[in-house]
Amino acid sequence: MTVHSDWGEWLPAAIERADPDGIAVWYLGCNGFALKANDGTTLFIDPYLGTGDPPRTIRMIPVPFAPEDVRAADAVLSTHEHTDHTHGPSQAPILSGTDASFYGPAAAVDIAETWTDAHGVDGDDITEIAPSETVDVGSLSIRVERANDPDAETPVSYVIEHDSKTFFHAGDARSSEAFEDVGRRYDIDLAAVAFGSSGMIPDKETREPTHTTWYADENTAAEAAQQLRADRLLPTHWDMWKGLTADPSALRDHVRSFEYPRTLEILEIGDRTAV
Repeated sequence: MTVHSDWGEWLPAAIERADPDGIAVWYLGCNGFALKANDGTTLFIDPYLGTGDPPRTIRMIPVPFAPEDVRAADAVLSTHEHTDHTHGPSQAPILSGTDASFYGPAAAVDIAETWTDAHGVDGDDITEIAPSETVDVGSLSIRVERANDPDAETPVSYVIEHDSKTFFHAGDARSSEAFEDVGRRYDIDLAAVAFGSSGMIPDKETREPTHTTWYADENTAAEAAQQLRADRLLPTHWDMWKGLTADPSALRDHVRSFEYPRTLEILEIGDRTAV
């Protein structure tokens, strides 16, 4: 599979040119992010540029860039093994075309190791990580934490620290005592939490329409922000799959009476913010 961009190369070019004061964050749609620190350190988290598996999963947003157009990256992080988080055609060209290394939990690494033959990735660039470990990439300190994702085999979440700022990526995890633990131990400035509706999605094996819930709904996303004690909540994944999309602005009514999050921040694919 070759990835074709709907937008040309303007987004990776903008990331490469950016000179942020602290950490700049670009939302890549689905649950993908690019982070760039003021020393130039650049991470991609769960970048997915595929179109799904129609008619089971159907991508509803543009493919924002071709991975071959990424010319500067230091790491690609995966939160778990699902295709829209660990995907050879999306991520292997970033690894092959830059100095980036791949970091992911065991089940994700099992997939990434097949890229050495399929995509020519150097096996030394693939590293397995687990909760309680720390990886330092440039000026960014990546703390690996537990995650409650009942649909994944070995899910993790990431706390990414830079100077006095902290970004949290939950993967597809939902509220749990794992989030409470993160909230107690870190001061989270910006937390990305997967949010969406439930829907009737064809079963992977039988292809029969099946009631499916993959992400937090309004109340559980609000609960996640409270558990994390996040200053800002950034909902993700709501834009991606036909039948599971949602309106992130609906979260305002669900978070407004709680201490956390202090701010609901809504980004569309391609948007930039700061931690």
